[in-house]
Amino acid sequence: MATVEDTSFKRDMLKTVPSLRAFAVSLCGHQDLADDLVQDTIMKAWAKQDSFAAGTNIKAWLFTILRNEFYSQMRKSGREIQDSDNVFTERLSTHPAQYGAMDLRDFREALNKLPSDQREAIILVGASGFSYEEAAEICHCAIGTIKSRIARARGKLQELLDITGETEFGPDANSASVVSRAFVSRPG
Repeated sequence: MATVEDTSFKRDMLKTVPSLRAFAVSLCGHQDLADDLVQDTIMKAWAKQDSFAAGTNIKAWLFTILRNEFYSQMRKSGREIQDSDNVFTERLSTHPAQYGAMDLRDFREALNKLPSDQREAIILVGASGFSYEEAAEICHCAIGTIKSRIARARGKLQELLDITGETEFGPDANSASVVSRAFVSRPG
């Protein structure tokens, strides 16, 4: 019979699955491998739940397990499948029809060109919502190192995406006028 602690642990752990999956995809680059990595992480966490200190940050604990599992698998495999021309990625993904799909694809490509330590840091802080301190703990490095990695990653992303100012975010003038007319003419 499950105890209250087991139920609480399970609930808190399952809440982090979407974030774990996003982080796993960013690490390994393939959705199917990311799903396997998240499953391995959940299984290890469940088996080792007695080592989790209740009241601490379960999300950081799970991200650390996932990260360690990823690097363990990388060491075991001895090599990584290179997909520099996106042949495998293009077969696995379908481009969404909604607005911004091209920008998202460009961003993904730029993100994948970052060194793994910079990509990991910017995803932990920028996309997953961890503080610099939590990200440093997950990556087993100093806070200054995380800040440096993020600064370098942001600079490199701006360079790769050819971003020179805030006006380059969002829809272009033509798209904005079409979208605004559609919302104005729609009965409310």
